Order: sequence, then structure tokens, then C-alpha cells
Amino acid sequence: MPESVVTRLQRLAFNLIPAYFGTGARIVYIARDWREVRVELPLSLRTRNYVGTIFGGSMYGAVDPVYMIMLMKHLGRGYVVWDKAAAIRFRRPGRSTLTARFTIDDAELHAIREALRHARSVERVYAVELIDSDGNVCATVEKTLYVRRATPLAAPPPGRGGRAGGELNASSASGAAGASSSPTR
Repeated sequence: MPESVVTRLQRLAFNLIPAYFGTGARIVYIARDWREVRVELPLSLRTRNYVGTIFGGSMYGAVDPVYMIMLMKHLGRGYVVWDKAAAIRFRRPGRSTLTARFTIDDAELHAIREALRHARSVERVYAVELIDSDGNVCATVEKTLYVRRATPLAAPPPGRGGRAGGELNASSASGAAGASSSPTR
């Protein structure tokens, strides 16, 4: 799906935000429906580390905000989305431009909304790979996102005790397993 004029302008503006600009990465594509985002991280003077490969902090910074923003765009103002945790696994040095592809599908959005009908919040885990120009995975980043409704669920009826809803981890919810996105699809 091609970019729209709006997503093209959003992409250009996002690349100029100082915190993101400082990573050395750039968003190169945002689908008009925000279901796919692509990022490139070149090996350059700004991203090169002491040993001449891409700095790990640049790798992480390049992918850090993307899934959170994608979920915010899709779920809308009725939901709160925050990064909760992250892990990066370096697999090989980045010696050329790295790319990452992020996707979110209807099934994932439905699973989040459905889980939040029964729980106060959910945590979703997403994985993205940074791939070099030869197709090798240089790093895998796992992001854990916290999602809840902007307005909490109603209090339970008197006599039932407990709190409205409860924490629900996506991996323990039936039918709402944590999503994983692979840029190699």
C-alpha cells in the first residue's frame, strides 16, 4: 500500500524530531493506514562505534518508538499505550545499512480490544529484526507495550470485592497471545 500525502508528511516530520534524528535512523515508509512502517539505519559517521560498526544504541533507538506510535494511531484516544520494557539481542555487527519492518494486523488489534473488555490492562510483546543488506539479522529487539482503556472499566458490583478488571498478560490470555512481527515476511 502506498504512502498518502498525510503519512509522507508525518514521516518527514518524525525524522526531524531531535530525539529520533539523533539515532541516525530514518523512517522511510509509513503505509497510509499505519499498518506497516519501515526504518533504515545507515552505517555513517553518526552511527559508527569505536570498532567501526553500527552503535547498539542507534540500533535500539531506531526501532524504539515505532510499535507504540502504530498502536496509538490504530487504537485512538480511547486507549493509553506506553512502552513498558525492551530487550535487544545483538546477533552480528552491523556493517552496512540496516532495515526494519513493522506490521500490525486486524487480528492483533481485535485481540487487544477483546482482552481489554475483560481486563484493566494488557501487555503485548512485539519483535522486530534489524537486517543488513545481505539479509543477515544483526539484532532482534523485543518491545513490551502496556495498553489500557483511557477510562477504566466500571467498578465491580457490591459484594464481589476485588478491583475492576485486573492485570492481564497477553501471553496468558486465551486467544490473545503476544504478537510478533517479522520484517522478513
